[in-house]
Order: sequence, then C-alpha cells, then structure tokens
Amino acid sequence: MKSLGLLLVGAGLLLVIIGLLAYSGALSWFGRLPGDLRWEGEHSRIYFPLTSMLLISLLLSLLVAVLRRFL
Repeated sequence: MKSLGLLLVGAGLLLVIIGLLAYSGALSWFGRLPGDLRWEGEHSRIYFPLTSMLLISLLLSLLVAVLRRFL
C-alpha cells in the first residue's frame, strides 16, 4: 500500500509540473507538430493531433516501463 501512495504522489507532482509548463507557455509547440492533421472549411474545423498523440503514447509507455522496473 505504501508504494501505491508514493505512485499517486509522484503522478500528482508530474501533473502539477506539466500544468505549470502549459500555463507558462513552454508547451505552446505541442499540438502543432508535423503530422498533426488540420482541415479548415468555411464553417467547420477538423483537427486530429496524430503526431502529438503518438508522442504522448511513447512517453507514457516509457514511464510505465521505468516504473515497473523500479517498483
């Protein structure tokens, strides 16, 4: 149970850090990567952040792999 508590505290701190980076504008490039599909019509706008979601998936997979190794 102690390791679960530490994991939750770590996840919370990570969310706070990401939130502060987003608030400060340090992540303004995210969502505008090459490969993020965007189509704008006269009355509609479609946005599919393909590359951004692949990057998030890769980072989360690496994070889970590291956490499994150490816990």
